[in-house]
Amino acid sequence: MKPTLLLLAAGMGSRYGGLKQLDGVGPSGETIMDYSIYDAIKAGFGKLVFVIRKYFEDDFRRIVLSKYEGHIPCEVVYQELDNLPEGFTCPADRTKPWGTNHAVMMGESVIHEPFAVINCDDFYGRSSFMAIGEHLSHVDPASRGKYCMVGFRIGNTLSDSGTVSRGLCTTNEQRLLTSVVERTKIQRMDGQVKYLGDDGQWVSTPDDTPVSMNFWGFTPDYFEYSREYFKTFLSDPANMQNLKSEFFIPLMVDVLVNSGKASVEVLDTTSKWFGVTYPEDRQGVVDKIKALVDAGEYPAKLFQ
Repeated sequence: MKPTLLLLAAGMGSRYGGLKQLDGVGPSGETIMDYSIYDAIKAGFGKLVFVIRKYFEDDFRRIVLSKYEGHIPCEVVYQELDNLPEGFTCPADRTKPWGTNHAVMMGESVIHEPFAVINCDDFYGRSSFMAIGEHLSHVDPASRGKYCMVGFRIGNTLSDSGTVSRGLCTTNEQRLLTSVVERTKIQRMDGQVKYLGDDGQWVSTPDDTPVSMNFWGFTPDYFEYSREYFKTFLSDPANMQNLKSEFFIPLMVDVLVNSGKASVEVLDTTSKWFGVTYPEDRQGVVDKIKALVDAGEYPAKLFQ
C-alpha cells in the first residue's frame, strides 16, 4: 500500500494574500511545495491530502491543484476554528487556527493508510522523502503506535541570516525518540553549532544532532489518539482563555511517547533543509534550487 502525504497548507491564505502571490523560487516559477510533491511522487507516495481553509478553496484548486492533475490523486480537507469536538465552542474572539495537530486531525475522513505530514513552505530534499516513503511503505496500516519522523542533522538546517528554532531530539540505542526540546536560538559560531541554553549560555552540539523539522510518519490510529487528547487540551481553561494556544504535533507525540502508547523511530537523512526564515533567505533558496537543477537533480520545469 502506498503511503499518503498530508500537507499543512491552512496558513497559506494569510501568508500569501489569498494565494495570489505564491512565491516562485524555481527557474520556472515553482514553489517550495512543488519540489516536495515532486520528491514525494519519486519516493512512492500514492496520494496528496491538503489541509486548507475553506475561504480560499477556489483559488487553491485553480492555482495549486491544477498543476498536479494527472500526476497524483489529490484531496482537500478544511481546518476551521469551529471544527471542535461535541461540547466545545470556539471563543468568539479567537482568530488563530488551533495548531498543527488540529490540522492533522482534519485528514481522518480521507486517510486510511500510513501517512507522512509536512509543512508546505519547507524544502526537505529527496533523501528525506525516500527515507520516510520506504519506511511507511512497509508499515501495516492496522498497527498502533509505531510512528517515525525524519531527523535532520542540525548542521544541515541553519540559516545564514540569523538564529533558527529547532526541536533538538535525543534517541536511545534503537534510534527511538526519547525527547524533543525546542531551542529557539541556534546558529553556527566559531565553526560550531551552538544553541542558547536555559541559563543564557551558548552550548555547542555536534553537527549531526538530529532535529525535528515537522516531518512525521503516522498510521491511522494517530487520529483516534488525537481526537481523545484534543478534548483534554480544550478542557484546560488556560488553553481556551489564551486565544493563541495551539495543539501542536510535538505536544501530541510527547504525550503518546511518555505514556508508553507510541514509539517514534528517528530516520536519518543527509538532505539539506532550507526555507525562508528571514526575507534575506529567499535569494539563497533560489540559488540552492538552481544549483540542484543545474546538477540534474530536478528538471528545469516541474509537472510539465
